[in-house]
Order: sequence, then structure tokens, then C-alpha cells
Amino acid sequence: MDISGRSGEMAVFAKVAQEGSLSAAGRALGLTPSSISRIIARTERRIGTRLLLRTTRAITLTAEGEAYLRGARRILADMAEVEDAITDQGVPRGRLRVSAALAHGRLTIVPLIAAFSALYPAILVDLVLGDEVVDILGGQADVAIRFGQLADSPLTARRISDTGQVIVAAPGYLARHGTPQTPEDLLRHNCLRFNFRRAAPDWPFSRDGQVFSIKVTGTIEGNSGEALSQLAKLGTGIARIGAFSVAEDLKNGHLVPLLESYNPGDREPINAVFVGGAAMPARVRAFVDFLLEHHPASE
Repeated sequence: MDISGRSGEMAVFAKVAQEGSLSAAGRALGLTPSSISRIIARTERRIGTRLLLRTTRAITLTAEGEAYLRGARRILADMAEVEDAITDQGVPRGRLRVSAALAHGRLTIVPLIAAFSALYPAILVDLVLGDEVVDILGGQADVAIRFGQLADSPLTARRISDTGQVIVAAPGYLARHGTPQTPEDLLRHNCLRFNFRRAAPDWPFSRDGQVFSIKVTGTIEGNSGEALSQLAKLGTGIARIGAFSVAEDLKNGHLVPLLESYNPGDREPINAVFVGGAAMPARVRAFVDFLLEHHPASE
């Protein structure tokens, strides 16, 4: 590869951060570890600060290295987009990095991406399913599908759908521990909860037109709705999760809906989040437009 100039140094640094070692980055780029080391050292001298901490076992990024990596990834992506646009006269192409939650990704996004890929064969879709929040500004994804209210940020969000919530348990669990008849009965049950920072331990309910909440407790917390639904199916406890993720389990009787007469009917928004603006890559615009047109309006 051409390693002359700052863009070449950025590409080398990004590859080292991705691979986690000089030797692995060298193999990927066709360079020797010593060449990689000299390039990193040259970059650090020019910037005037340490970017990597190297030991015999691992490489870690300094705070300055993390900041440099975020900027490098964005610059390299922008450069690739400009070259693609010139080469292919604006035809959407290139690598599109998409981040989606496990259950929603498996059930809804994967089928949509199959159709999208058939429509845009010049776009390489790089899909990562996981319930952690990725750093879009740092270049970890081009588009992320996120649930719930979003914090203020320079990112652009387009609401593509929404989903309701349902409280569920396995018939086996209910046979052993009894079926809660009122929200207050949940205080005597093992409730499986999310451990997201924004997730409160309170579950909302409605009675006689008044919304109230119950602070539930349990022995397991998790960051994945799919994991919590599986734990519920195993008879571990009671979960409150997105209705879309357990629709099939409710239909076949693996899970049972609870306290539906107290369901407040709250809806959780589903957003496509990305870096907007006039310089937004054509592939990102095409994918967001596709989601808005083809994603189910509600789940």
C-alpha cells in the first residue's frame, strides 16, 4: 500500500488499532513489523505525543491515540467516499457499516439487508449485531439502529419505527411460583432486568387511567433483550421486553403474557442514527431511505 503522506500513516495506525499488534497489522498490509513501528514513531514525533503503549503482550491506545483513531477513521472513510463518487459518478458503493441490536437485527434488519444488498450490489454491507452502543462519530459504524430516547448529540436520527413492551414468563416458572394478578405481585417474583445505564428498575403500569411504576428486583440483569427472553423461556424469572422479540414465543406458548390489563401502552422509538449533512455518503443515504420505506411502521 502507499504509506507516503499523512493519509497513509492514518491507514497504518488504524490497522494497528484494529489488529492489536504490529506484526498482525504488517501481515494485513504487506509490511514488516519494523516498518510499521517506524511509521507509528514518525506519526508520534510529528504530533508530539504518544499514541500507543507497547508491551511484549499487547498494544493499548493512549487517550490521544483514541482521539487520533476516531479522526483517522472518519477522514479515511470520507476520502474513500470522494474517490468512489468520482470513479462511479455518484453510484452508491463502498463499505457500509451497520450496527443493530441482536434480536431486532436478527428478526428485522437481516431480512431488510438481504433485499437492500440485492438492490445495491456495489455496496458492501458490514453488519455487526450487538446490544452495545457503538461510537458513530469515532467511525465504528455508519448507521446504527437504536431503541429508546436519544441523548443530544451532533448525530442525525430518523425514526423508522416503534415497538411496544410486554411482560412475559414461561409456563413452568408460573407453575412453580404462581401467576401475578396485579403489578404489586411482582415484588415477590424474580424479575429479569436490563442493565443499560438508561434502564430504570421501575416497570410502568396503568390502573384506572393513572400511570404508576413498580420497582422490581431480581437475580439477573443483562444488556440483551434476546438474552432476557431466553432466560425467561428457561423459567428463570419474569421479563419486560420488546413485543417484537417474543412474538413467536408467545404464539407457540413458550412464553405467556402477564398483566396485560395494566399495560400502559408505552411505545419505544426505533431510530436510524448516522452522521448527516451535505457530505453524507451516498451509500448511507440510500440505506436510511431504504429503511424508512421498507421497515415495518411498528413492531
